[in-house]
Amino acid sequence: MSINWITRAETSTDIPTIREISLAAFDTPLEADLVDALRADSSWIDGLSIVATDQDGKVIGHALLTRCHIDDRPALCLGPVAVWPQYQRTGVGSAAIRTSLQAAKDLGEHFVTVLGHPTYYPRFGFTRASDHGIGLGIDVPDEAMMALALDADHPLPSGTVHYAAPFGI
Repeated sequence: MSINWITRAETSTDIPTIREISLAAFDTPLEADLVDALRADSSWIDGLSIVATDQDGKVIGHALLTRCHIDDRPALCLGPVAVWPQYQRTGVGSAAIRTSLQAAKDLGEHFVTVLGHPTYYPRFGFTRASDHGIGLGIDVPDEAMMALALDADHPLPSGTVHYAAPFGI
């Protein structure tokens, strides 16, 4: 299925659909609850919750960036990313992620971290965080913790990633 997805920042009318997509995409409600909690948290940054729609405007996927820190340096955390199950592997998640990363760069952000599938996120430029001296305060598979510098003028800093409180990390 080759579709030209339309991406944009979420609006208040998208919120129930974003929750439905997260509930459908994951085995538990944890990710949907996390998105709701992040929306109410100080880590939320307007314009960095991105939806991807079809040509008719139906929301099909969602990618979220929120504030985190690498030690005391501001960074962003990518996730959750969710797509209706019947549309997974169609490029909708990739479209939402690419738009979210560009929106972050346009806002003057420099660093993004992700804890995710090690064969998926490198396509967006993410590399193993430990290669840059970046770690997390809990045990996770080394290859799953990744980071990205959004511009060459700001190389990734080393340090420990501190997620927003709703992540519980």
